Amino acid sequence: MTNTDKTVGKAGKHNKKQDKKTEKKQGKKRLNLAHYFKEVLGELKKLSWPTKKELLNYTLTVVAFVLLMSAIIGILDLIFSRGLGLLINL
Repeated sequence: MTNTDKTVGKAGKHNKKQDKKTEKKQGKKRLNLAHYFKEVLGELKKLSWPTKKELLNYTLTVVAFVLLMSAIIGILDLIFSRGLGLLINL
């Protein structure tokens, strides 16, 4: 059923009030979406962005942590695989 089908009254004539309501709702949706993006941009301007030095420091910290955890998981995997291998060969 299309929008025009919904706005047809009992006598088969278009209901102009409902047509206007539908247009207002669609206009409001566009307005709300534009308002939303304006607020998003306003909030982004309020953010405190890190300096290059801070960004480099944070990045190196994350990379070091990932490498450390990878080494720990790799060592544990090696220990468990060798241990299971020894148990299976018994």
